[in-house]
Amino acid sequence: MAIVPGLYDLDRGALDQLLDGEPRYRLDQAWTGLYDQLLAPADITTLPKSLRSSLEAVPTALRSVTESVSDDGDTVKWLWELPDGTRIETVLMHYDDRSTVCISSQAGCAMACGFCATGQAGFDRQLSIGEIVEQVIRAARRARPRRISNIVFMGMGEPFANYDNTWGAVERLHGDLGLSARHLTVSTVGIIPGIRRLADESLPVNLAVSLHAANDALRNELVPINRRYPLDALVAACLDYFAAKGRRISFEWALIADTNDRASDARELAEIARTCRAHVNLIPLNPTPGYPVLGTHPTRVREFVAELRSFGANVTVRQTRGTEIDAACGQLRAGHEVTVAAPRRRSPD
Repeated sequence: MAIVPGLYDLDRGALDQLLDGEPRYRLDQAWTGLYDQLLAPADITTLPKSLRSSLEAVPTALRSVTESVSDDGDTVKWLWELPDGTRIETVLMHYDDRSTVCISSQAGCAMACGFCATGQAGFDRQLSIGEIVEQVIRAARRARPRRISNIVFMGMGEPFANYDNTWGAVERLHGDLGLSARHLTVSTVGIIPGIRRLADESLPVNLAVSLHAANDALRNELVPINRRYPLDALVAACLDYFAAKGRRISFEWALIADTNDRASDARELAEIARTCRAHVNLIPLNPTPGYPVLGTHPTRVREFVAELRSFGANVTVRQTRGTEIDAACGQLRAGHEVTVAAPRRRSPD
């Protein structure tokens, strides 16, 4: 089924053509209504009814299938259905000092990381710029009166496997929704060409690398793309990104019991983090139906943090949100149920 461009796929030039010869201020009114005021076309009352009807005739991409709420209303997850029947998920998280939207860049994911529910399910298709941006628009409406302050490309999919549309969405979120580049974070499992392209872009967005292992043998098992882009090359790309942008990289590390939570793992991780001047973001593994392994016990998490700090690493533990509605890191799967093999257990050091 061909993907029909939706309302938020239209750039200013395409929207101008849709308005067909109207004065320039009408284009400005429509664009402001959609991206500044976050209005549905029918609610842009600065436009005459005929122009609102023209905008309404262009379909939006996201149909809400379910909306799940947890954490006393501070975490909201949507399951969206796209016009071709494909499904994706988006998560809104409110904190005391910020409101963050975790958005998907693909439907499914081809990276095959076994501990990630999206990776377990496989790849469906790329998302368009509009399908990515509309997730933020819909979440921002739901967040009112609070304002969205942070966007993280950490939902379903590998952003750098859909680079052009991911970057197009970044530019739209920055230029039209007014989000600072410093509040936009793009995550990757280590697609080196994408990291190098990002280093050449005009906006100094944040880069997060899903590391999860600090030696090639273990990372080959946990993050299969490491066989194509091994750690030495990944570290070199991260160093170049830091040199180009001056933005501290974060290394994401899902703590898996008896797999990547040993003292030797802490030493290896700390060495890479120090080399890259990176921040380590630990994430106790969240449960997924298809991965029969537990996350690291809280006591061991605290020990691992202490070990990292003793080796000179800068580290925090991510606050887990939305676990009971499968909205936490690694749990997004849009209803797919699959099972993968567990990693080989490692003996303690």
